[in-house]
Amino acid sequence: MILLQVLDISLPLTNPTLKFFIILVIILFAPLLLNKLRIPNILGLIMAGAAVGPHGLNLILRDSGIILSGTAGLLYIMFLAGIEIDLADFRKNRSKSTILGLIGFLIPMVLGTSLGLFFLGFSLPTSLLLASMFSSHTLITYPIIQKIGIVKNRAVNITVGSTLITNILALLVLAVIVGHTTGNAGNLFWIRLGVSIVLFGAFVWFVFPLIGRWFFKRYDDNVSQYIFVLAMVFLGAVMAEIAGIEGIIGAFLAGLALNRLIPQTSPLMNRIDFVGNAIFIPFFLIGVGMLIDFRVFLQDTTTISVALAMTITATISKYLAAWLSQKSFGYSLDERRVIFGLSNAQAAATLAAVLIGYNIVTGISPDGEPMRLLNDSVLNGTIVMILVTCTIASFMTQKGAQNIALAEAAEMGEDEQGPEEKILIPISNPETTVELVNLSVMIKSKKNKTGLYALNIINNTNPEAGADRIAAKILDTAVETASATDNYLNRLLRYDLNIVNGITSVIKEHGITDLVLGLHVKKGISESFLGNLAEGILTKCNATTLVYKPSQPLATIKRQLVVVPENASKEIGFPFWLLKVWNIARNSGAKIVFYGAEKELHYIREINARHHIDVEFVDFSDWNDFLIVSRDVKQDDGLIIVLSRKNKPSYHGTMANIPVYLNKYFRDNSFILVYPIQMGVSDATEIDLNNPSLLEPIEKLDDIGKTIAGIFRKK
Repeated sequence: MILLQVLDISLPLTNPTLKFFIILVIILFAPLLLNKLRIPNILGLIMAGAAVGPHGLNLILRDSGIILSGTAGLLYIMFLAGIEIDLADFRKNRSKSTILGLIGFLIPMVLGTSLGLFFLGFSLPTSLLLASMFSSHTLITYPIIQKIGIVKNRAVNITVGSTLITNILALLVLAVIVGHTTGNAGNLFWIRLGVSIVLFGAFVWFVFPLIGRWFFKRYDDNVSQYIFVLAMVFLGAVMAEIAGIEGIIGAFLAGLALNRLIPQTSPLMNRIDFVGNAIFIPFFLIGVGMLIDFRVFLQDTTTISVALAMTITATISKYLAAWLSQKSFGYSLDERRVIFGLSNAQAAATLAAVLIGYNIVTGISPDGEPMRLLNDSVLNGTIVMILVTCTIASFMTQKGAQNIALAEAAEMGEDEQGPEEKILIPISNPETTVELVNLSVMIKSKKNKTGLYALNIINNTNPEAGADRIAAKILDTAVETASATDNYLNRLLRYDLNIVNGITSVIKEHGITDLVLGLHVKKGISESFLGNLAEGILTKCNATTLVYKPSQPLATIKRQLVVVPENASKEIGFPFWLLKVWNIARNSGAKIVFYGAEKELHYIREINARHHIDVEFVDFSDWNDFLIVSRDVKQDDGLIIVLSRKNKPSYHGTMANIPVYLNKYFRDNSFILVYPIQMGVSDATEIDLNNPSLLEPIEKLDDIGKTIAGIFRKK
């Protein structure tokens, strides 16, 4: 009895520890149990919320704590949608996103207004407000897309982009109807609304990246970076509400604004995904479930008819929008399912609209009851509509996404599932270890989770005191950095006569394909370094070699200027290093500016036509005038220079002066020197350029590797 009194288990529960424990149990077990019945995780959490909520077992009230956590979860979903979108594809498909957004808004508006006027007998303002509830949608099934791994799919991309359009238009209708009903829709109202939205959008889009870049360049603490991102999400939401629109728009725009600063392969992105999917988003879904009251069906037949009419209208209108988009864009059946699944779920903006409409009293009825813009039947019908649309959306999204993922896996083929790339990172300086690992994670194939190797070499003839302990600590840092990105890093500790022998031996023993070397952050690059590199490692091994000097975090670089020598396309290693540059563009969002001769740029344009990134081309063939690049470089630009060993097709005498140029003109910029695989190097002398299997390793890495290999086979 004393224990029961201490816990206070009277219903609804008031003990915060017990309430939180029950919610965590739901988050843990509800998806696991319902997965056996093939019910999506999202729907399982909503149903669990209905079961334990005030209209179910009454275990937990939908109090301020649940509402606060749920609001954070909703904003998190919208933020994730913005931050994970491929901006290059987004720009490429912006016309399709606009078309889908307009269709997804206009069809529900027409059908919803007709439903209100002719079937439910509502007034025009009420009917328009009802229709705006159908036209908006919430990306409540986006976590399914994340889990299955088709975030970059074109159908996902245009649907996420259309969310901004549909929700803004729907919320504008809400603002106009509310202003008209309350008598505030004068000229001043329109001017104030328009100006505030424009100012809000401009501030988030242009100022948020500046603040983010400033912060990330100065603070690398993991906790501080995450809290900063969370603060920016809520700042965007608050600013949106001040501007007169819903906070979800601000969270989505904040994600778009910070997109380039948080690479998909970064530890920060991994933390954002983890915390959101583990805590915030499940709280939101459980909170939505707590709104559901199945008893309304037994109490009022009017509510049943209104709920059915609303649900059918919302579902049909979103299906028509998805069907028209699929036919117009030539998409597959499964892509239509994904479009429909992502856009059919009603939650955030719908709840906002119905609650605002319900709280607006337009008069008093003869029996003394308040007459509301949206009555009780619509309020209860909305909750039912949310449940049904979320259920349909969950099943459709899961089915379409699974089929798309299976099709992509089948296209790759069984023998192409295991990537063959192995990236070696020799490390000895704690200051550069994290950035070297981050670069290696960024350039690798996304399917390659175990191909990273960190190497520390201890001088075998004259080891320093405590060398083993220092080496172990540096390797631990590398392992932790890779683990934070969900990648496994192999530790290699080697005793050898010198560094060159150690590196070249490991390359041959482990079949290393790529080598990432680091330079000291605060020091320049000497001619002796390149000389020793050329005479040592580059003459004894033929891996794609990247020499990296970080002056700022990779994520904060706006543009990567890639200088390509003439005849670089004649080298067998051309497609291999080009794939690494493409991965940097895909994973960091930085714009790539290629400087090169027309022949080399031609091949790169071909690849970009099939796998679009944010890219620019500059005709540049005279390396004697290399300093022309220095006139173009700006703050927050990075430099990637493709070099060559002597007496190879792409070698130019000016390459010997690169250290002088870098120290004098590019000292404050990060740079990467690339030495490609070339003929006649060490054990590569027997490579046959006419062998059709030469490019098979790169073809097996991913779809872009397959495209690059195909283009160079045609040469």
